[in-house]
Amino acid sequence: MLGKAFEGSIDYLQIMDENGNVDKSLVPPDLSDDKIVEMYRNMCFARTLDAKMLSLQREGRAATYAPLVGEEATQIGSAMAMRSNDYFVPNFRQHGVFLVRGYPLENFITYWKGFEDGSRGLKEIKSLDVAVPVGTQMPHAAGLAFAMKYKGADSAVVSYVGDGGTSEGDFYEAMNFAGVYKLPLVIIIENNQWAISVPRKKQTAAETLAQKAIAAGIKGIQVDGNDVIAVYKATKDALANAKDGPTLIECVTYRMSMHTTSDDPTKYRSEEEVNAWKAKDPIKRVKLYLMGKNLWNDELESKMNAEHESAIDAAVEKVEKEFKPDPKSMYKNIYSFMPDVLNNELNDALSENFWKE
Repeated sequence: MLGKAFEGSIDYLQIMDENGNVDKSLVPPDLSDDKIVEMYRNMCFARTLDAKMLSLQREGRAATYAPLVGEEATQIGSAMAMRSNDYFVPNFRQHGVFLVRGYPLENFITYWKGFEDGSRGLKEIKSLDVAVPVGTQMPHAAGLAFAMKYKGADSAVVSYVGDGGTSEGDFYEAMNFAGVYKLPLVIIIENNQWAISVPRKKQTAAETLAQKAIAAGIKGIQVDGNDVIAVYKATKDALANAKDGPTLIECVTYRMSMHTTSDDPTKYRSEEEVNAWKAKDPIKRVKLYLMGKNLWNDELESKMNAEHESAIDAAVEKVEKEFKPDPKSMYKNIYSFMPDVLNNELNDALSENFWKE
């Protein structure tokens, strides 16, 4: 006998197309035009901050930086769908999520200038720290979600991972664990098509990344990651159902810039490919929608840009003028307790006045 053991499919969601046209039947009822304006402002703020950080890095005033340009809809849409009691677990590119969650600009800038002191304040916004090793944040996210369920908390965890991260064992283990225990976990795959120089097609033979959810027995959906409304709806729906178990959301987007400032994308991808994705710019389509409804104009745009630049410049000036790094902090947050070897190094440095205090 030959029969079917299992059949499955993955839905695809797009609400706002590249020209700003919206399928009104799919727009969440709580998403007013005012809220879409707020989305647009947040997306523009994220892109302006991104450009400033890239400039600071090139001037030697910031450390290695991972630009987000092109991925604003995925980040802003998902962040604005989160509730105040939800937690989020980033990798190293969720700058827009940090902004929406209320992370102080000064802290953000301090961190990307190379100082761990900038990580202070994460508890207040219910976030774990930036995770640079690929995929290692996923078991942490699953563990946090397990704690939420164990405590009976009315909270969920939203975790981010790149397309490259879905090739890591940590990703599968976390997803499998979440599926078995029906954890309140929302996994967002920020599929920006490139894991440094490795293209999406070399990550997996699977037609979609969202279908990996099927193997874990959890919900999965693929979303136009450049459509802020679709990302918002998918995340909001996943959070509303989080008590029943996890959801995997694949956001199909594109990394317009380099992987980090130590990378040169012209070495491995074509200008034609980049230009094709520029036509799908997430910010452009929202602007077209708003202008089409007379909710936005050039005057508002100029005023907004000036406000954003002023706020960012003020934060940079404050950090560079007032922040004084504590060299001892490099010893304090490696382990839950300081082992003798680090304690001895710290004492030696202090006795030798290593930092010329």
